[in-house]
Amino acid sequence: MRLQKFPSISEDLQAVLSGDVQSQFGALCYRWRGKTPEVLLITSRGAGRWIVPKGWPIRGETPAGSALTEAYEEAGVRGIAHPICLGIYTYAKPETRVVALFPIRVKRLLNKYPEMAERKRKWVGIARAAELVDIPELGELIQRFDPARLGI
Repeated sequence: MRLQKFPSISEDLQAVLSGDVQSQFGALCYRWRGKTPEVLLITSRGAGRWIVPKGWPIRGETPAGSALTEAYEEAGVRGIAHPICLGIYTYAKPETRVVALFPIRVKRLLNKYPEMAERKRKWVGIARAAELVDIPELGELIQRFDPARLGI
C-alpha cells in the first residue's frame, strides 16, 4: 500500500511509510497527575497484553489524526493529537508492521466507545507503562517520553 506524503513527519519516517512494509499509527495517550505524567494502556483483543491504541492510516487524515481516531475507538479518548512523531516500533502479526507513535493529550475518557467490550484500559506512570508492554521498542519509546520537555 502506498501512502500519501504528510508534511508533518520526517523524511526518514516518510521513506518507511511509503514502502511495502505494513504501516500503522499509534497513540501514546497521556495526562498530567499534578506534575507527573501518566500513560493510558489498553489490552489487546486476543491475548490481553498491555499495548497502546494503534491502527491503519485513514485517508485524508494526518498521521496524528489517525492515531487520535484509534485512541477514541480503542480506548474512548477525547483529546489533542500532537504532530510530533515520538519514534517508530515494530511488531509481527505474523508479518512485520511498523508503528509511528504520536502523543495524544487526553482531555476526557468516555464511558461508551466502539471497542469498550473488547478491551480494558489502565492509567500508569511512565516507568510502569514501559515495564508492562511486551514490545521492547515500545517500552523504550514510553520510557523516554517526557511531555514537559516536548512542551506539550
